[in-house]
Amino acid sequence: MTEYITIAQVDALLGSAWTTEDKKARAVLMANAWLSAKPLPAFSEVPAAVVQAGAEVAREAAAGALYGASETGVLSKSVSADGVSSSKTYASNARKVSAGEAFALALLAPLLGPANQVKLVRG
Repeated sequence: MTEYITIAQVDALLGSAWTTEDKKARAVLMANAWLSAKPLPAFSEVPAAVVQAGAEVAREAAAGALYGASETGVLSKSVSADGVSSSKTYASNARKVSAGEAFALALLAPLLGPANQVKLVRG
């Protein structure tokens, strides 16, 4: 796993009160794992956008909004009471993306390139 951010960098960007001291190391570890799972290019120096994205994800991780538990295999739920019923169907891999994670993905978008891009070489 690549280390893209440190606790000191997150503290500098978000202020030292972004979470409690006992949660910082794990949150930064989770943010680095999240960033490492993205198809980012190798950097000699980590760009500011990646550091900022990591800080945003670390804040989400500290709040418990990253890598949360998820139900798999559930495709449908329905509830009925007093003549009122509600039914919802979920994809087995569906999950909510937090605001911080969405912001981090937006910061990384220019570095990730177009989705499903294939390099074509003619010769």
